[in-house]
Amino acid sequence: MEITLNGETKTIAPGCTVSDLLHQIAFDPNRVAVELNLVVIARDRFALTVLQDHDQVEVVHFIGGGSEPAGQGGETDDDLLHIAGRTFRSRLLVGTGKYRDFDETARAIKASGAEIVTVAVRRVNISDPNAPMLTSYLDPSVYTYLPNTAGCYTAEDAVRTLRLARAAGGWNLVKLEVLSDARYLWPNTPETLKAAEMLIKENFEVMVYTTDDPYLCQQFEQMGCVAVMPLAAPIGSGLGIRNPFTLRIIIEQSRIPVLVDAGVGTASDAAIAMELGCDGVLMNTAIAAATHPVQMATAMKRAVEAGRLAWRAGRMPRKLYASASSPLDGTFF
Repeated sequence: MEITLNGETKTIAPGCTVSDLLHQIAFDPNRVAVELNLVVIARDRFALTVLQDHDQVEVVHFIGGGSEPAGQGGETDDDLLHIAGRTFRSRLLVGTGKYRDFDETARAIKASGAEIVTVAVRRVNISDPNAPMLTSYLDPSVYTYLPNTAGCYTAEDAVRTLRLARAAGGWNLVKLEVLSDARYLWPNTPETLKAAEMLIKENFEVMVYTTDDPYLCQQFEQMGCVAVMPLAAPIGSGLGIRNPFTLRIIIEQSRIPVLVDAGVGTASDAAIAMELGCDGVLMNTAIAAATHPVQMATAMKRAVEAGRLAWRAGRMPRKLYASASSPLDGTFF
């Protein structure tokens, strides 16, 4: 009989189970997720689920998509990042896409000190079961994987993707992004709201990528998202913080973490975001597209730490006129 496996026709024997299929294509069932006719199959059901003629099967894993162990991130014990009941020392979140290879990915992320890394969910390469996987370079027991919905343009696609992510790795903490079009990658607000509502009902802990609209961020918080992630500028643009004023409003009104996501280009952009009072910064292209990604990762780590420290210290007030640094009392001229 025939099934469709990751978009390709494959002939299998009657009575073939999901476990049998994974064995045939030489994939470790503990490193993939399986969707059968748009329904995610729990891993403990692989051996019990018998495939039928004309079934549609998707086998997916994590890839680089848009650290050091706890204690190495540069935060003091009284200034930790708390998201959905989890605690992190590093306030820099890093994407895993666009690097030259997985080795560079691993070296850059280690240099960044990040503890949370975003990953995309994609089909496995059934023609090459020995192809390298991200999990071989970034240990999920060391890093917190944050599955995202990069490339999704509808709520249904985003929810489907994250259901598979949860089946593959068991993660409830996810990053939701639903995009409007392929050119501008601007958030699709109606579909993002719809997807967030669906995911929260299914007990996902949703960190949501959105525009820098204070009212919209408030809506996401009220519906139960665990963090809002307003853009600094369009994804991959490197334009930096374009509207610090609305970011300040979002930060002031929010009771959940606010993380700048997208548009950061260099270390000063990350420092500015943190000086505004953001709880963290998520970036990918700014590091991966740098001439020397590992060096840029180090710069971003230090910028986030410096910006956070400056925010905690409290900057001097801005003044229209100069004021002398040294006292004038006792001058002798």
